[in-house]
Amino acid sequence: MQDDGKRHGLRAGFDEAAEAYQRTRPVCPPQMFDDLVSLAGLAPGDRVAEIGCGTGQATVPLAERGMVVTAVELGAELAAVARRRLAGFPSAGVLTTSFEDWQPPADPFDAVVAFNSLHWVDPHLRYSKPSWLLEPGGAMVVGGCRWARPSGAERFWTDVQRDYLAVGYAGSPPPPPEQIGQWHFPAEARAFFEEVACLRYPFHVVYSAGDYLANLASQSGTRALGKARSTEFLGRVQDRLESLGSPQLTATFVGLLTIGRRTGKAGRAATRLPSPGNRS
Repeated sequence: MQDDGKRHGLRAGFDEAAEAYQRTRPVCPPQMFDDLVSLAGLAPGDRVAEIGCGTGQATVPLAERGMVVTAVELGAELAAVARRRLAGFPSAGVLTTSFEDWQPPADPFDAVVAFNSLHWVDPHLRYSKPSWLLEPGGAMVVGGCRWARPSGAERFWTDVQRDYLAVGYAGSPPPPPEQIGQWHFPAEARAFFEEVACLRYPFHVVYSAGDYLANLASQSGTRALGKARSTEFLGRVQDRLESLGSPQLTATFVGLLTIGRRTGKAGRAATRLPSPGNRS
């Protein structure tokens, strides 16, 4: 588990390259969003709160399906891009604030959605605040996207691991897609939510060499290296790509979708909004 100071610093860094983030972040397949709406029991006009919307990778698909979305995004530049992309959806809005600090309206939401963002929320509010936003039976939706490396992937994906090792990049190489299992609500969430659906969606994205480097630069693991090592790392990868003629790269991902229902008999009127607590 990351300490609060490191987590807060890394999550704020995505705002530094909002346009590159928008251009290169993978968007999960349309089937995932169709399943989300169906399995969460949502219908056009239902109210959805989204945690950490980034530039709208999930917000736009939800708005396209008729949801009334209130999204919160910590980064001002990311939020500005999301608002631009949502200009054709008057029922969707983006607030520039952290989820912890957000003071929501009195009316409950039909669903709370977090795509690639829940792990950035302070642990003491990660499940309690979404629960407070919902009436019993409301849906908590957690979506994610994990990198994978199939056995038949281009040689680049194997060779580039040397560059990760050279700079001490944290973590392990991506596993094959079949080894990426479903994501389940952890024990600390079970006091608030009952898991009702869990699905996975393998898919591919084709990157130009430049867009792949831009994506790599925006990743939290790269930024966690610090300025000197991240510069060295990105330079190594760029040199490797140029030695191959700067080819297009087919990246493999597995989208993950998990849905829970808010448990408990007491509605919001009987429950206090959790305090944001002390923040680093």
